[in-house]
Amino acid sequence: MDQEDRIALFLDYENLALGARDHRGGAAFDFRPIADALAERGRVVVRRAYADWSYFDEDRRMLTRSHVELIEIPQRMGASRKNAADIKMAVDAIELAFERDYISTFVICSGDSDFTPLVHKLRELNKRVIGVGVEGSTSGLLPPACDEFLYYDRLEGVDIPPARGRRARPAARQAGAEQRAPEPEREQEPEVDRRPAGEEPGRDVDALAVFVAQSVAGLQGSANGEVTASRLKRTLLRKDPTFSESDYGFRTFGELLRHLAERNVIELGEGPAKGDPEVSLPEHGDREVAFGLLRGVVADLGSGGNPVALSGLKNQVRRARPDFSEKKLGYRSFLQFCKAAATAGVLDLRWSPEADDYLLTTQT
Repeated sequence: MDQEDRIALFLDYENLALGARDHRGGAAFDFRPIADALAERGRVVVRRAYADWSYFDEDRRMLTRSHVELIEIPQRMGASRKNAADIKMAVDAIELAFERDYISTFVICSGDSDFTPLVHKLRELNKRVIGVGVEGSTSGLLPPACDEFLYYDRLEGVDIPPARGRRARPAARQAGAEQRAPEPEREQEPEVDRRPAGEEPGRDVDALAVFVAQSVAGLQGSANGEVTASRLKRTLLRKDPTFSESDYGFRTFGELLRHLAERNVIELGEGPAKGDPEVSLPEHGDREVAFGLLRGVVADLGSGGNPVALSGLKNQVRRARPDFSEKKLGYRSFLQFCKAAATAGVLDLRWSPEADDYLLTTQT
């Protein structure tokens, strides 16, 4: 545990909540994707959110369940609530940087460029700084100042905004697309992102395979060095403190990993210590088969060379192969899977401002 990063998390909550509402079609802000992303990067020892909580009553309950300390910044006559929250948050972060030497990473959740000097000062104090913000409301000055910046919209577990549906309402012929667009999210709900909320999905070994593959992919993509079994186990426990391999019928975590390796979900190699193997995702596995499946579905839907929208496509792929899951192949999202297929030359993928969606076409 001594080698793990200790993380202090600071949320400029009004900036995040209003940014999500204004730039993601009125979608509510969800803290869980941020918590999961940070669990792959280290141990979060401080969680603080700053706002006038009289404006965010429902959000307050959601954050409290995630053990976030709520810092009240009441609105006062003649005073700027925004500046008061920003100053308080900056002062607390600097104070913590001096008083808690063991904290190595600070996470600033805000898209406000006013926090850029704070980021510079924390880095000057030899702290790693990760920024998190809503893409549409994040200043272009803040991300380059951070060691790493995560756009909330792109985090695993954040639903595609329903804005497309509202834009499609005036056109009667697009009404069906409006109804189909949310379908992939509904199908994804039983997967890993909802697992900590209940016990039942956790007992499904297929859901467990997705949970482990997603975590290994996240560790490989966000951290240096090999992913060992002990490191993976700590990450799984950070994502879901109730996790236990015995709930799935396995006596030890090693037995669970060997079972997943037999199913080609992961690969095990020799680790730095006996009994602590290295865990990785299969280099190939069923990836080429999955790429072929995707290409076949796109070809069928886009007969005549017509482009196929990303929204609703995963639904069509699952109709062709009900057990399909991009996370079992190590991809954090269906979009990432499609981008990998495009990079491999299986199909073309491009963003269309007119359609407000990604469009896919087969290679000719």
